[in-house]
Amino acid sequence: MAPPSVLPACFTPRPATETNVLGLPEKRPITNVGKVVAVSSAKGGVGKSTVAVNLALAAARQGITIGILDTDIYGPSIPTLLNLEGMEPDLDPNNRLLPLTAYGVKAMSIGFLIPQDSPVAWRGLMVQKAMNQLLFEVSWPKLDLLILDMPPGTGDVQLTITQSIELAGAVIVSTPQDLALRDAVRGVDLFKKVGVPILGMVQNMSTFTCTNCGHHHDIFGLDGVRKKCDELGINLLGDVPLHARICHDADAGKPTVVADPDGPQAQAFRDLMEAVGETIGLP
Repeated sequence: MAPPSVLPACFTPRPATETNVLGLPEKRPITNVGKVVAVSSAKGGVGKSTVAVNLALAAARQGITIGILDTDIYGPSIPTLLNLEGMEPDLDPNNRLLPLTAYGVKAMSIGFLIPQDSPVAWRGLMVQKAMNQLLFEVSWPKLDLLILDMPPGTGDVQLTITQSIELAGAVIVSTPQDLALRDAVRGVDLFKKVGVPILGMVQNMSTFTCTNCGHHHDIFGLDGVRKKCDELGINLLGDVPLHARICHDADAGKPTVVADPDGPQAQAFRDLMEAVGETIGLP
């Protein structure tokens, strides 16, 4: 199916990239981008996009030049989370997409290029071509770090990304439920099979703050996630508590790191970004 007419002229199917002797696309750098980190969950509904956006905002507050690329073709979240819904990117003189900016973070998403409520009714080949253009046809400024907000699953888009670019590593987001952890393990296995370093796992929505005593209480217990990290031989990067403020801020398009930068929830994301930065060697 051809792309909708609302897409810019540069967003059309392009010839396949050169392949190596194994038939896989040659990995290419993303122009002007230093390091690329994927934030993945392999399961929807665990707060991955919220974690990815707040991670990017925490990086910006640390003085890191940062961008975020929404790679979820079918369900893009970045326009909503960064209050950029309804905005469209311009093109540079070379007909490349110019990222939008919110709160000091450069952002690109398929959601900027199609009507907000329109479904992306594309088959796999069209999705892969669109993904390649989001990866290589965006005119990023010089960035220290680009965060990829990965879609759920372990299919075509994930393989296209891991086979097309060099990733500094992957951050896995999971809630403590067994079902979420099972999918998280599948995501870890995928990245390991394609040679992408696993930076560690983020435990999301595991504790809540009691309005009566002000203390954090476990919802599901932490041992399961820690044991799973030990089993997989990966780090537990951090713990983001369940808090109504995080959900409210995300829905309002002003994520917690911006809405309440000195609060304990924002601190959790700052600690997470420091852990990621140390792992991949950001200055």
